[in-house]
Amino acid sequence: MSEARVVTTITDHVAHVRLNRPDKRNGLDLAMFEAIVAAGQQVIADRSVRAVVLSGEGKAFCAGLDWMAFLQMGADAAQTLLSRDEQQSPANLAQRVGWIWTEVPVPVIAAVHGVAFGGGLQIALGADLRIVSPDAQLSVMEIKYGLIPDMGASKTLLRVVRHDIAKELTYTGRVVGAEEAVRIGLATRVETDPLAAAIELARTIASQSPHAIRAGKALLDQAPALSTLDAFRLESDLQVGLLGSPNQMEAVQAVMAKRAASFRDPE
Repeated sequence: MSEARVVTTITDHVAHVRLNRPDKRNGLDLAMFEAIVAAGQQVIADRSVRAVVLSGEGKAFCAGLDWMAFLQMGADAAQTLLSRDEQQSPANLAQRVGWIWTEVPVPVIAAVHGVAFGGGLQIALGADLRIVSPDAQLSVMEIKYGLIPDMGASKTLLRVVRHDIAKELTYTGRVVGAEEAVRIGLATRVETDPLAAAIELARTIASQSPHAIRAGKALLDQAPALSTLDAFRLESDLQVGLLGSPNQMEAVQAVMAKRAASFRDPE
């Protein structure tokens, strides 16, 4: 298939990254892995991007690994997926389709409809927020194939659900509906149209100071792994970098003048 596996558009500082293999429910073949990582690298490099929406075309967000494609490719595909450049990222190619969204310095919102199974769920777990449709189905499905989740879930799953829930989902592979997903932490909220809701939220985020948004993501992502002292130091260091900066002053002036702010993109 010559059509792009992933399509990225950027409008008004919001990047919309769309998984684009609808005939396979956005199943992951090698080209899809590579295209997802390339899309993440593109938005990381674009300093005008202030928020990202991640969605899937067609009837599903992502149904997980396209087993037939990999069985046809053989050992070479597996070797490529396991390749790792530790100077660029701690994740290998398979892990990076989910992990790269944590490396994006601005908020990433996954709009999930239909199924997000196995690798598809792990992609969504890399996002900061997950807005799901009422009929969404999520599953840590690898156990059904005699495997464990190996696309970053050891970090991303454990940051959104309790340890015991992560174990239950991993041990059983059971399918979780939208309401339960919100209740246990797999999803942020349920919306009838998750893509529209994600885009609206992304636009709201993009209207804020991009330096403050980036600092906020850095703080909330890094602080859980730090001691109390180091977390408080990080808070202070990030805040000092914002205080009196052009965008921080513009934010204050806009509030006082009751007008929309006009922010500069990070250099």
